[in-house]
Amino acid sequence: MPPIRSTILLLATGQGLLSINGVTLIAVSGLAGAMLADNPAYATLPVTGYALGAAMSTVPASWIMQRMGRRFGFRLGSGLGLCGSLLCALALWIHQFWLLCAGCLFAGFYNAFGQQYRFAAADAASEEWKSRAVSYTLTGGILGGVLGPELSKLTWNVLPVPFTASYLTLTLVALLSWMVMGQLHLPQAESDEKKLTGRPLGQIIRQPAYLVAVIAAVSGSGIMNLLMTATPLVMKGCQLPFQDAAFVLEWHVLGMFVPSFVTGTLILRFGVLPILILGALVNLLCVTIAMAGVSLLHFWGASLLLGIGWNFLYIGGTTLLTTTYLPEEKAKAQGLNELLIFLSQIITSFASGVIANQKGWQWLNAFAVPVILLTLSATIWLMIRSRKRASGTQLPYRSKT
Repeated sequence: MPPIRSTILLLATGQGLLSINGVTLIAVSGLAGAMLADNPAYATLPVTGYALGAAMSTVPASWIMQRMGRRFGFRLGSGLGLCGSLLCALALWIHQFWLLCAGCLFAGFYNAFGQQYRFAAADAASEEWKSRAVSYTLTGGILGGVLGPELSKLTWNVLPVPFTASYLTLTLVALLSWMVMGQLHLPQAESDEKKLTGRPLGQIIRQPAYLVAVIAAVSGSGIMNLLMTATPLVMKGCQLPFQDAAFVLEWHVLGMFVPSFVTGTLILRFGVLPILILGALVNLLCVTIAMAGVSLLHFWGASLLLGIGWNFLYIGGTTLLTTTYLPEEKAKAQGLNELLIFLSQIITSFASGVIANQKGWQWLNAFAVPVILLTLSATIWLMIRSRKRASGTQLPYRSKT
């Protein structure tokens, strides 16, 4: 087996290419949808299609990888992403809104497979390296933060039909991902893993740590999707140019992934539960700034904090989740977690356009507050519960995960 650092480098590269795909899609698909949709409330449906595709394929992706191996699954996902980008470009060229939604659906398939990069890193790492392996793999997303918005700015009006060139460029990104994943070599699944045995899913779900891990990851992703899907549309409505929206998105994605250099170390030092609490508090601050005004500075500050909050909740939730299942249970445990994340993104991406169009930016941010408070309360409850039950012993999700 190659050294863990080489494996993480390849997985981080795959994560970066996936991030370029996702960031560019979010930057242009709402605006492309507004060009093609008859009703402006439906402008974010292509982004909903992206989340729907991921939700539809996340459980099959987990089973395929457990049966066929991670490398096969990652390359299959890249191929589906390539098909999706081509469909989106064709949809714009022939002016077909529902074909654009279908293309984003295929891009969502790519996203479902790609979200397994962090779990592949955790599987390949030793116990003391798990949180850092997950964290370092997600640093690859910085590529998306830097290149995604720049790619959208450079390509959105290259061809006569706006945004067509952006989607065509994403076919090259998916092809590069397919090539990179061909170099990945991970240990083969043990025979007991392939038998898909272990405890029933209901027993795994009833673990308090599993519940809090899922709540953290789902809320972090759902809130981020709710606010960021609408941000380019709201900024356009505030007469801010597309370049400003791309700038805000760039800093948002940097906020998502730059903290990954230290998040794993922070989890090792302070424990995963304090990091989840910190993530929820950062999200509350994000909403406060977003509701305070609609200037470029407000959008920038709120989006940056939204990315940081997601990072703490997503990495913390993933790390906590890995302590709650046996190797032969990982497909079902991980698959359900990913499915719930993508279901939240389906709901929030559709709701984002409807709420922003009918109620406005203030109401959109207000909808995030109860979810943030639920995450905060659940994490504090688990922290209190763990301290009562610890009896002087260290729980698996306290420090070294």
